Amino acid sequence: MYTSPFADVVLPSGSVYDEVFGTLTATDADTVAIVDTATGTTLTYAELRARVDAFAGGLAARGIGVGDVVALHCINSAAFVIAFHGILRSGATATTVNALYSPGEIASQLADSGASAYITLSMLMPTAIPACEQAGITTVIVLDGAEGYASLADVLGEGRAAPEVTVDPDSLAVLPYSSGTTGKAKGVMLTHRMLVANIAQCTPALRIDGAATVIAILPFFHIYGMNVIMNLSLRHRAKIVSMPKFDLEQFLNAIQVHRASYLFIAPPIAVALAKHPLVDGFDTSSVKVIVCGAAPMDDALGRALTTRIPSHLLQGFGMTELSPVSHVTPWDDPDMPVGSIGLPIPNVEFKVVDVETGEEVAEAPGGRTAPGEMWVRSPGVMKGYLGNDAATAETVDADGFLHTGDIVEVGPKGEVYVVDRLKELIKYKGYQVPPAELEAILLTHPAVADSAVVPYPDEDAGEIPRAFVVRQAGATATGEELMAYVAAKVAPHKRIRLLEFIDAIPKSAAGKILRKDLKVLPLP
Repeated sequence: MYTSPFADVVLPSGSVYDEVFGTLTATDADTVAIVDTATGTTLTYAELRARVDAFAGGLAARGIGVGDVVALHCINSAAFVIAFHGILRSGATATTVNALYSPGEIASQLADSGASAYITLSMLMPTAIPACEQAGITTVIVLDGAEGYASLADVLGEGRAAPEVTVDPDSLAVLPYSSGTTGKAKGVMLTHRMLVANIAQCTPALRIDGAATVIAILPFFHIYGMNVIMNLSLRHRAKIVSMPKFDLEQFLNAIQVHRASYLFIAPPIAVALAKHPLVDGFDTSSVKVIVCGAAPMDDALGRALTTRIPSHLLQGFGMTELSPVSHVTPWDDPDMPVGSIGLPIPNVEFKVVDVETGEEVAEAPGGRTAPGEMWVRSPGVMKGYLGNDAATAETVDADGFLHTGDIVEVGPKGEVYVVDRLKELIKYKGYQVPPAELEAILLTHPAVADSAVVPYPDEDAGEIPRAFVVRQAGATATGEELMAYVAAKVAPHKRIRLLEFIDAIPKSAAGKILRKDLKVLPLP
């Protein structure tokens, strides 16, 4: 068993709104909270809180409150922040929708979550409205306006006060969807207490304060963007500079113009910052801290990045099911290997378990341990998967440890290295891609007799989906045809990038796909 080397922090017991806005002082009120690069909107903390309260009042007037689930389908913007915190302030639960999802993927989430209202943008209506119609949702707000729908300006213009509700810290705050260790996306039940706890735990680990300017390029609909970039920054009165999507030149320009000091990134962005010639044309001297998460980053890339942009590089580990952070590299150890995910943050303990025997892997003083699955216990461990007791029981044990599905080794300083994945997920640019979902879609094509999808290493994306297909007898479908067939049914990050035909899919005696055998096959 490993415990955090850092002192436990006091965990607040209020709601997310109480923690973020209830602590606002008169001095904080005039501090800039968010700069929206897409719209030019700039809001102080007082202005943001007033809009959150008014939006919550507008939701209450529409019959939305405690016990309701509201879907939020939006890109990074000031409007997202207002809507998100307005939902939570009303007492309802926010289920955030991936902006890249197809109508079918959205409809599945709406049905599973039981959402009764939908908040989106006009640019996302082509996917949002068909999903709402399929789910029978009639309460729809289009934040930037569309004929026949209330807009953010309309709701705020009603001038309603926030509802008088008491939000139970143990009630659901958010219901993001994650594939967990495998399979179909599941609703992850995270309470106010869990999100607030992780904010408190991350505070000494990441050291954001009111002097920080944070570029928010990773999506707020993802737990990393939601609770670390958005909520942690707001709690400590940092300035958030929101960007709707990643464009390297625009990203660099935002760093230069806004004198950004904190960058939260994923490895594909790290690759661009470390290697692209555009970087040399911009002033990045304001950057003090770079935090990389969502997928592993190796030592060589980390060193190339900090050589290009001299800064304090932190790498962390988290999962949606952990609210999300459990490990971060420490600030005060310059010799900590860049390729590790660091040490457990305050109030976290973990163990490394042999996947064959179920026994804890022995510590190795002065060296690295044998590999094993990392199990984590933390105040942020999810309540469970919505409506899926079996998957919950497979993931969280009776002692409260979450089985991460990541194979790790522990070094001589207690630092953790992710060396493999027990779980089957592919990580494409930090996004989860469950192979089983792509395999199921392939099998609906009349030319496909069997299929398997595995990750393939890619410098820019980290991993890309590589499919192996067994054709039906006499079928003549091409790889391009099958990849297009899948692409029409999934979000862009889930598209199959490589497809090869094979005589048979290797399987175990129990019928499980032998993915390790496929992963090592060379490209044709």
